[in-house]
Amino acid sequence: MIEQTPSYLTGHLAPVSDEIEAVGLPVVGALPPELTGRYFRNGPNPLPGEDPGSWFTGHGMLHGVRLDRGRAEWYRNRWVRSTRLEGASYRRADGTLDMAASAANTSVIEHGGKIFALMETSHPFELTPELDTIGPCDFGGRLTTGMTAHPKEDPATGELHLFDYGVRPPFLTYHRLTAAGELTTSFPVEVGGPTMMHDFAITANHVVWLDLPVVFDRELVGRGMPYQWSDHYTARIGLMGKDEPTVRWFDIEPCYVFHVGNAREDEQGRVVLDAIRYSRDAWFSTWSWIGGVPLAEQAARRSVSNLHRWILDPATGTVTERELDDGNAEFPTVDDRRVGLPNRYLYAVDDHAIVKYDSERGRIARHELGEGRHAGEAVFVPAAEDAGEDEGWLLSIVTHDDPAVASELLVHDATDLAAKPVAAVRLPRRVPAGFHGTWIPDEAL
Repeated sequence: MIEQTPSYLTGHLAPVSDEIEAVGLPVVGALPPELTGRYFRNGPNPLPGEDPGSWFTGHGMLHGVRLDRGRAEWYRNRWVRSTRLEGASYRRADGTLDMAASAANTSVIEHGGKIFALMETSHPFELTPELDTIGPCDFGGRLTTGMTAHPKEDPATGELHLFDYGVRPPFLTYHRLTAAGELTTSFPVEVGGPTMMHDFAITANHVVWLDLPVVFDRELVGRGMPYQWSDHYTARIGLMGKDEPTVRWFDIEPCYVFHVGNAREDEQGRVVLDAIRYSRDAWFSTWSWIGGVPLAEQAARRSVSNLHRWILDPATGTVTERELDDGNAEFPTVDDRRVGLPNRYLYAVDDHAIVKYDSERGRIARHELGEGRHAGEAVFVPAAEDAGEDEGWLLSIVTHDDPAVASELLVHDATDLAAKPVAAVRLPRRVPAGFHGTWIPDEAL
């Protein structure tokens, strides 16, 4: 029997084998001069010859592009220098997790003037603006659990809301940082069991929890990601005040959510949550692909994940839900100034397109990239501090199936996504498809 290479080591997911840097990058079109800062993108990248057993578990590698007043100054890529990169085990002999042995491969954020590479159930790793690793951070010893890869910064207060989930009680712990980066609040939150909670949401007054039927399975330890769908675990969404551990739960149809678009409160006091929903079949299809199903089988098994809305009414205790789009979508993003607040626009990606949803007019705009080209998460950057919600740019790294084709950093005018990019920065290599990125303006550092 001929062994087939796992999907996460081939095509647009195939890792690169080294760290490089280049200066004076060529640009097609014209970069907006207001884009002065750094675009960073995180994702898994195993060492040469290494098979991590799942796309989710490769070592973290950051790819960065420095833009300065219309010029693309440099590109560089760096592995996150965690102890795991040197061979340390993520799990200690007693079965507990070593928070400093993180792959740190999922997202990258700036908070309080510091840059962090994140992976759930692990400590964040602090980085320099040049992508060198400073080391793990536990916020002065106050973070005694791991940290989500998807913290939420409240645009009104600057506070950072975060959580950790685990396989032992307490299964869920909530944390909050001040705008300056001091951990001031931590308490456990009761959930039904060891659920895999990848993302969550905030509103002006609530934290929104996703307690869904993908749970820890001890039988799978050592065989990739030890989580599996359970037909016996109730799917529910919870609303919690930001300073109290009491949660009001709303049962929903069984599903899974990797990524939230946004949540907000409407004029009636209801909480509206938009996220990418996976049915049971869609979850199994995606999970098998993440675990390495070869590309030929992947195409046959594929099932759609799409944008979905839940409306939770605390006054009546009821929840309604509906599909917003029947097309495939993932990696939803919004203008960071609208996190937890009413938003009109939401962005996402399909395999070969970047998508813009206009909830006010019920319109969907797409920028098609063409076969063989894959869009990374689209990060919105406002044109100015007081610019309108879609007045700015979308930044996305596009990768090709052919490993010989170099990647590009595309810059789109968010008001006219269907048009050609205003600029394309030619990168010196193919950047493997990854997870999440961020834009860090110079003034943030």
